[in-house]
Formats: sequence, C-alpha cells, structure tokens
Amino acid sequence: MTHTPDILCIGSVLWDVIGRAASHMRVGSDVPGRITRLPGGVAMNIAMTLRRFDMHPALLTTIGRDAEGEELIAEARRMGMICDHIYRSDDLPTDVYMAVEGANGLIAAIADAHSLEAAGDKVLRPLSNGALGSADAPFAGPIALDGNLTEELLQHIASSPLFAAADLRVAPASPGKAERLLALLGHPSATLYVNLEEAGLLCQTVFTEAATAAEALIARGAHRVLVTDGGKSASEGTKGDVITQTPPSVMVTRVTGAGDTFMAAHIASEGQGMDRATALTRALNAAATYVSGETPL
Repeated sequence: MTHTPDILCIGSVLWDVIGRAASHMRVGSDVPGRITRLPGGVAMNIAMTLRRFDMHPALLTTIGRDAEGEELIAEARRMGMICDHIYRSDDLPTDVYMAVEGANGLIAAIADAHSLEAAGDKVLRPLSNGALGSADAPFAGPIALDGNLTEELLQHIASSPLFAAADLRVAPASPGKAERLLALLGHPSATLYVNLEEAGLLCQTVFTEAATAAEALIARGAHRVLVTDGGKSASEGTKGDVITQTPPSVMVTRVTGAGDTFMAAHIASEGQGMDRATALTRALNAAATYVSGETPL
C-alpha cells in the first residue's frame, strides 16, 4: 500500500453498532433482527468508498488505545487506509455510533463522538508539522471534512492557511450537527454535501425539492453544493448553474452510510476527470447500489 495519500478524510472514525429489522418499527417496538458491529463514522465511510474507487485516503481522527481502538486501527489498515497520522489518545476511549433501522428507515441513532470533539485540533497536527503540509506549503489535494468536528474547529479551518490550497468537501454528520457547517458557507473552495433536511436547517426554512434548496444555499454564500432528497432528486451547482437528476429506484435495505457513499463516489468520479453530469449520475448509482444492500460495507 502506498503511504502517499491522494485525499485526506478528517473526522469521525469509530465502530458502527447497527440493529436492523425487516419489519416496520415505531417507538417502543421490540422485534427480531440482526445486530452488527462494523467500522464506521463519516470519515471512515467516505474512506471505505474511496478505496473501492482505487483512491488512497489518509485518516485524520482520534482513536483510543483501548482494545476497541487497536481492533479498529487494524481493520482500517487491512482495508487499505493510511493510518500513520491518526491521533492516538491514552485517555480518550474509541468513539461509537449506535443505530436502529427498520423497514421504514432509520428509527433512531446516537453518535458518541465525544473523543473526537475532545481531541480538537490535535487531529490536524500532520497538516502543520510537515507530515502532510505546513503553513508555508499547505496540503493541496482534496480533503473530506465531516460535521463531527466541533463548531470551533470548523471555524478555525475556515480561516486557516493550512487549508488555503485544499479542495474542501464537507458533509454534516447528521441533521443535528448541520448548523456547524455555517462556518464554511463562505469558504471559496468548499463543496457542501447535504440532504434536504440539512439544507433547510442551514437556511432556517423547509424545502420540498433539492434544486430550490441548492439555490438557497448558494444565495447564502455557499461556493458549491450538492443536495440530495432520498430517492426523489439530487442537485449540484454553483451560483447560476444548478443541475438536477433523479436517482435510480431500488429496494432500500439500509440507510446508514448512504450519504457518505454518495459523497465519496462523487469525489472519486470528479478526481477521475468525469464531467459534472456524469459524476452526479455515478454518485447516485453508487448510493442506490449501497442502500439496496448490493455493495459490501
């Protein structure tokens, strides 16, 4: 495996504990199903998809030195991620995400990313100490950021010279953390990947279609956006130039990680020189394949 990354994935790398049931669920449901534990977190999900597109991502995150952390590091390396620059803490435990999914979609989820938040800018040290870049020679490739970083750290990134040459690709970790991305709305090279609900939270309104949401985010100062609306539509664009496509119709068997798959496939497609329309189509197809259960986690 090469030790020279062609993209950095900064954010949450943790264990996903997912309970899935084939039946419709509501509050208080107690049904049979399957419970799995797999590597996850927004940054990790993006990196796993990038590897399937033959890219070489480096992870910038924090992982504990507990047993769960050692196992997670080993699994990430096995999958081909570059783990040389991960901040390892003796005091902070490895983060975890827990979700319950039914036939009617995501029922509930809790993201325990407190260690990542506590680590703060320690995860960014390789960008300043010469390992991956410095203030005088900042990293010049694509960087995928996720909203599990604190609002303060995202504000720092928005003005930091360490990110001045980067192609920033940004995603909220969840609707509950979407407003953290307000700090990056005016960044001249940031591309935001959000769903319809997250777009509404950023604009303090409710949208009914992706194209309208994309135009509103651009009007609020976003350099470039991609807005998805499940199986209905997806829009990509910059000021005065928004395109919209409809994803393929598939049977949904899982939802956790679908947005991360879409984002990674889009980044990889553009990195391979595809035009806007082709890159959007390929990303939608990758996400549809993922939610149908055909692509391994």
